[in-house]
Amino acid sequence: MVVQSAGDRLEGIFRKASILGDALSVLHWDMSTMMPDGGAESRGEQLALLKSMAHGLIAAPEIPDLLAEAEAAVSDPWQRANLREMRRDWVHAAAVPADLVEALARAESACEMVWRQARPAADYAAVLPTLRPLLALVREAGQAKAAALGVGVYDALLDQYEPDGRSAEIDAVFADLETFLPAFIERALAAQAARPEPRLPAGPFPAEKQKTLGTELMAALGFDFAHGRLDTSFHPFCGGYPEDVRITTRYDEADFTSALMGVLHETGHALYDFGLPVGRWRHQPVARARGMQMHESQSLLIEMQACRSRQFMAFAAPRMRAAFAGAGPEWEAENLYRLGIRVERGFIRVDADEVTYPAHVIIRYRLEKALVEGSLDLADLPEAWNDGYRRLLGITPPDDRLGCLQDIHWYGGSWGYFPTYTLGAMTAAQLFDAATRADPAILPGIGRGDFAPLLAWLKTNVHGLGSSLSTRDLLIHATGRPLDSGVFKRHLERRYLD
Repeated sequence: MVVQSAGDRLEGIFRKASILGDALSVLHWDMSTMMPDGGAESRGEQLALLKSMAHGLIAAPEIPDLLAEAEAAVSDPWQRANLREMRRDWVHAAAVPADLVEALARAESACEMVWRQARPAADYAAVLPTLRPLLALVREAGQAKAAALGVGVYDALLDQYEPDGRSAEIDAVFADLETFLPAFIERALAAQAARPEPRLPAGPFPAEKQKTLGTELMAALGFDFAHGRLDTSFHPFCGGYPEDVRITTRYDEADFTSALMGVLHETGHALYDFGLPVGRWRHQPVARARGMQMHESQSLLIEMQACRSRQFMAFAAPRMRAAFAGAGPEWEAENLYRLGIRVERGFIRVDADEVTYPAHVIIRYRLEKALVEGSLDLADLPEAWNDGYRRLLGITPPDDRLGCLQDIHWYGGSWGYFPTYTLGAMTAAQLFDAATRADPAILPGIGRGDFAPLLAWLKTNVHGLGSSLSTRDLLIHATGRPLDSGVFKRHLERRYLD
């Protein structure tokens, strides 16, 4: 009889939990893309059961003893990192009772389905009766985790998406950005006004042709269609798992650029998933993406740093023109480049330019923190949302569809996620700067549609390292320093004041 070591037993348990997580991811994708509305109640039950099963594996009573035994015997750095991430998962799981896990899963599914109807109708009042009990459950889980982690309730929720992320550090980063952004937005708009206005190609742009163009550029980026697909959903996202990555977008037949940039953004997420460690470490915590700051950095590195560059547009413009049989100066690469970096105060976060985007995130971060901590009531969210937009962007959403209903996150149960978007944008700028300095072939390659040099650098310095390092240490490894807002600011100045 072979007696398994504590480490081997733990790896077997976490492998099962990971496979359940893969199944959950595909069920979520199906719920957002294919599932008929009538399946919502049954899907909620399915999700609740699978989440409860995964939770039960990780929160099992024997886990802390197995961790202690394995930690005392480990010497390999990857095994040590894997045990560190296992312990993090156990702390989060053990803090929350199984019945609360199931209740949360049901409440998330129910609220998301109501949101799908409420959003196009701009009817926040319709979703409030399901959002209120969902937030109460989120708070309950957050309070339990806060006690286990020794942090505040918001930081406990944030830690689910960004391990060791803390709001005190985010507050300092965002305060610095708030000081920088208003004046910079004005400077960028003034520089833009001094140049000839770019011309928008005339539509309509049929959705099927947009999808054909999107898949062509996804392939150029390195997306593996044998292990992934592109679909349509209310809110663009990337789901699935490394062997089966699902990305979605939404189409506007009057403007092909919105869906296309969404596709490129989600492809960045997918490329990160494709590049994560495989072999022995697949299905182990150490092989996961290193938190949502790093995951968002990969999507924004592809979309904002690479695919809104002049080099990429030189490659992509002829393909855009051919996709829609376009002709004229509006289809020239420089015009399309200028359209792609156009600065505008808008209402929709996912359509926002690089310059105004951080303001969208800061507004959401402040609001969700206040809602979680109880200083803002859900009934007052629309007014507080609009106040934030007036203060930071000087605009007021005309209705809740363009306001507090636009994002799925809160209505699907994701509280504590929003700050990772702007932290990711800053990380993306720092990584792309380091990559292009390290390999002069990257930018010329992008100009030819050859992303292999960039992906090779990312594979070595980010993707292939999984969660073996903390976010801070991963950034130091890749760039030589921790997060530096100065790199992001200099990037904005070079691109938008030129």
